[in-house]
Amino acid sequence: MEITKLDVFLYCSHCQDETLHSVQYLNHKISSTECTNCHRKLDMHLNPKRELYKEIYKRIVTKPTRLTQEYRDDLNKFLGEFPKRALSKPYRLKRYMNETRTALKKFKDGN
Repeated sequence: MEITKLDVFLYCSHCQDETLHSVQYLNHKISSTECTNCHRKLDMHLNPKRELYKEIYKRIVTKPTRLTQEYRDDLNKFLGEFPKRALSKPYRLKRYMNETRTALKKFKDGN
């Protein structure tokens, strides 16, 4: 799960002009926008736990297809990297869990 922020120029109905807005995304979905001029904020009320569930579900369901595609693309590379990937998986999973925990905390604390 990731939270990203972008600054874009959008029309602000409160300022009646095109102004710089800070747009926050949660897993590539807009979660909020805020006008940097008048600080008017619009929240999209995403459920972060639901977004996490959908992300994990998608990763689990598509894993066999992704592994098959890697296998078909280059068997030697797949077999050569497999032991390294298997050994590093616990570390990658721990890093993912820490990033997700941080993102959930930021989202809960008010972005």
